[in-house]
Amino acid sequence: MGVVLYTKTKGFKVNEKIERRLIHTDNLLTAIVDFSGGPANVPDPYHNHPHEQTSYIAEGEIMFFMENEVPVHLKAGDLFSVPSGINHAIQLLTTTARLVDNFNPIREDFL
Repeated sequence: MGVVLYTKTKGFKVNEKIERRLIHTDNLLTAIVDFSGGPANVPDPYHNHPHEQTSYIAEGEIMFFMENEVPVHLKAGDLFSVPSGINHAIQLLTTTARLVDNFNPIREDFL
């Protein structure tokens, strides 16, 4: 059985403002991503990846940007999805935010 206890798992510091915790199977990866240092004046840089992504806003508020779409203000309880290869970004609107991201296939670059 795969279990990750948040309080007993050391997070991986992506940078000074982003920390993540992971669990994965052979084909699916879930990342709890904690953002801090907000609110931000500008969005993070756009990026894309070959993975399909869904995300749940567990805490805080963000502005979600995706190519060819109107930016959307999202808050706790909202979700978004990103198809493979599509440019997207977020902007932190609150001091902190927590997103639960799911990727298929797994993000080998996160392991």
